[in-house]
This record gives sequence, structure tokens and C-alpha cells, in this order.
Amino acid sequence: MVVAILLTIGLYAAIGAAFGILFAWRGVDRIDPAAHGASWTFRLLILPGVIALWPLLMMRWRGAARTRDSS
Repeated sequence: MVVAILLTIGLYAAIGAAFGILFAWRGVDRIDPAAHGASWTFRLLILPGVIALWPLLMMRWRGAARTRDSS
């Protein structure tokens, strides 16, 4: 049981890390216009939070893309 929990946490973190790098590179600009042109220092600072909250941020990013495409 413990192994299954640790594997689940590891998988969640791995997906979050992959998403986090992509989000810090491209997505944060689309969700928050104030972050446009932000430094890599800022992007590295938000990375742990993005890894932890990646499902919520992925939904926001998808919503922002849909809104942008509809305009």
C-alpha cells in the first residue's frame, strides 16, 4: 500500500515538473498578462507552486487558450 502511494505521489510530481517547465516557459504569459516579459528568476520562483498545483493551472491555461481563440 505504501509503495502504491509513493508511486502515485512520484507520478504526480513528475507530471507536475514536466508541466511546470512548459508552463513557466510559455503558459504564465497567457494566464497573467502582468507576467509577460518576466525574468527567469520569477519563473523559477513560481515553479514549485506550479508543480504542486498543475491540474488547476492546466485548466486555467486551457481556458485562456479557448477564450483567446474565440476572440
